[in-house]
Amino acid sequence: MTLFRNSFMPGSCVVCASRVLLAVVFAAVLASCATKEYLEEGQIELKKVEIVSENPDINTQHLMPYVHQLPGLEGGKRKHIAYDTLKTSLSCRDLASALANNGYINAKVVAMSHIRPKSLKKRNPQCEVTYFLQPREPYYIDSISYDIRDERIDSILDAKYEFTLKSGKQFSVTDLNNERNGISSLLQNEGYYKFNKDFIRFIADTIQGKKTIDITLQLFPYRANSRVEETEHPCYTIRNINYHTDKGYTRIPLRNSVLNENTMLYEGKPYDAEGLQKTYQKYARLGALRYTNIRFTEINDTTGKRFLDCNIQLSPRKPNSISIQPEGTNTAGDLGAALSFVYENRNLFRGSETFSIQFRGAYEAITGLEGYNNKDYVEYGVESKLEFPRFLFPFISNTFKRSILSTSELTVAYNLQNRPEFHRRMFSAAMRYRWAEPNHHVRYTLDVLDLNYIYMPWISETFKKDYLESESNHNAILRYNYEDLFIMKIGLGLVYNNGVNALKVNFETAGNLLSAFSTLSIFGKNDDGQNTLFNIAYAQYVKADIDATHMIKLSPTSELVLHGGFGIAYPYGNSKVLPFEKRYFSGGANSVRGWSVRGLGPGSYSGNDGRIDFINQTGDIKLDFNIEYRTFLFWKFYGAAFIDAGNIWTIRNYENQPGGQFRVDEFYKQMAVAYGLGLRLNFNYFILRFDAGMKAVNPVYNNSKEHYPILHPDLSRDFAFHFSVGLPF
Repeated sequence: MTLFRNSFMPGSCVVCASRVLLAVVFAAVLASCATKEYLEEGQIELKKVEIVSENPDINTQHLMPYVHQLPGLEGGKRKHIAYDTLKTSLSCRDLASALANNGYINAKVVAMSHIRPKSLKKRNPQCEVTYFLQPREPYYIDSISYDIRDERIDSILDAKYEFTLKSGKQFSVTDLNNERNGISSLLQNEGYYKFNKDFIRFIADTIQGKKTIDITLQLFPYRANSRVEETEHPCYTIRNINYHTDKGYTRIPLRNSVLNENTMLYEGKPYDAEGLQKTYQKYARLGALRYTNIRFTEINDTTGKRFLDCNIQLSPRKPNSISIQPEGTNTAGDLGAALSFVYENRNLFRGSETFSIQFRGAYEAITGLEGYNNKDYVEYGVESKLEFPRFLFPFISNTFKRSILSTSELTVAYNLQNRPEFHRRMFSAAMRYRWAEPNHHVRYTLDVLDLNYIYMPWISETFKKDYLESESNHNAILRYNYEDLFIMKIGLGLVYNNGVNALKVNFETAGNLLSAFSTLSIFGKNDDGQNTLFNIAYAQYVKADIDATHMIKLSPTSELVLHGGFGIAYPYGNSKVLPFEKRYFSGGANSVRGWSVRGLGPGSYSGNDGRIDFINQTGDIKLDFNIEYRTFLFWKFYGAAFIDAGNIWTIRNYENQPGGQFRVDEFYKQMAVAYGLGLRLNFNYFILRFDAGMKAVNPVYNNSKEHYPILHPDLSRDFAFHFSVGLPF
């Protein structure tokens, strides 16, 4: 979220920040008052805990959860913690147990406490505790034997399961639990509805004088209770799948085909625990339902076979909703207001299709513009969206459709903008697919068609004279963005996130399809030699982006995040300049935070006209590197310290962007560097973020002080403050 918008290019409206800031400050005061708790006089305060190991291969940070007392934290709140010898003793016991569970059977843990001498005269002396780990030599698995007392299960495991326990591996209780979970999951997916990991037990035998362990895996027969005899584990088949809805509804809100498509259990097939979870996932995505409850009824027939009747209870939500969203705007000091009216139907065709239409109007009183008759900005817009919770695409197998979580989306929008400098009309239409593979942490987006038509019916004579037709102004980038234009693109995106590593890849291209049909009669050429569609030039470019993030957990309350991003876009064929919306910019809350939004680059370019620099400070190549340390402070507050580096460049050498072209032997000298501190207010469902950045290395300079502001800091020159929602990466 940005609080600045250039007067020539209207952006999205934002809520006035003053009220938000006031609320944050008020919450901080309350939080500080609520979490201040002091110890009784004479009690020793725990200030530091450290774990030290004789074995450097042991990650001591991973053992911190076994420590019963950590300084300053209790229940997620900052507090003064009284040193407790009992909890220290329990910590030693649990640390030793954790080491034993990882193969260090003879491990010992000793705790040493130390009073800080300078704190002896204080009301509460301060104590430091160090846990010394003595792991000794680890134990290794020597042999593995299996005692499976169920012939059918034995044959299933022999055919379909690959045991992970191997001779020669270091002993680990985690590996044993993973083996139990793996076997249980397989059997539950093969019809064994009542099987659980408690039927599996491991016996570990050690031989005196040897650092080896013999493992025996035991799988016990089924016994319903202690009063009955042991039998083979029952295997269940799904007999019937029945759908129900809440009382008061005369019919199930979804079509039969939709029910079948989202149910991953099958009549006549064995019970499948994984299919059950997928069924819950699929129904949870349907906007027509509030929740879903699935129950099974056990059926025994005369032949002794075991069956389950699957009863799926669907609780519908009201299909229609209307909302009104008022907004207050502040665009570089110009105040305004906006109002949105939204209608939504969550079950348009009884397939949980979501149809929405939004009407939006905005008004802004613009000040400070000279030479223009009209001083107001007016915007009207309408956007309609139809979303299908499935893949609407021919030649796609039903197996693939059922195995993924997918969405098909159609959007149509029209936007009218009347500014003192120009009038702009924008029409857009798009069709895209989104699907995910939950088990692989991967999401995809495919833009089959994304059409944007930009029409400029009127441009003021003052604006034309000053910027577009002036003989002294040869700004090709500026002129290109005030011409009628078609943008017809296709694109593919991929997102991978496993909680530690994240990767985003996007690729798009525009104009190629139109170029292939440019020989048709509806196409022609304009005075600039560009191919046109209905006398309107179309953009032609290719663009690719890659963004990677890696998280390093330093402690239960702190982490180090590494981020890198690279993007490149190349206009060709019908275009010499990228459309403004597709160009890169640097600086701001999610980039190099020592600069304001669009305040950096390209290269060593220095803006000289603040009214149009938002156009000139854009590029075709972007490079970002970020390091951020994040830690918990108190209540809902988290702190951050960061170092950012990056810039943008152009591929071509544009006259109005001197120093902005990318050169292999120069770009690394033009990398901007910033550092700073951040404060985050985490409400779980959203995060308010405040970042204060300072320039460290500035690629635009006249002397060494400006080149290296880290050595010669100047708040009025080098400081930038950012307020936004969400984490930067």
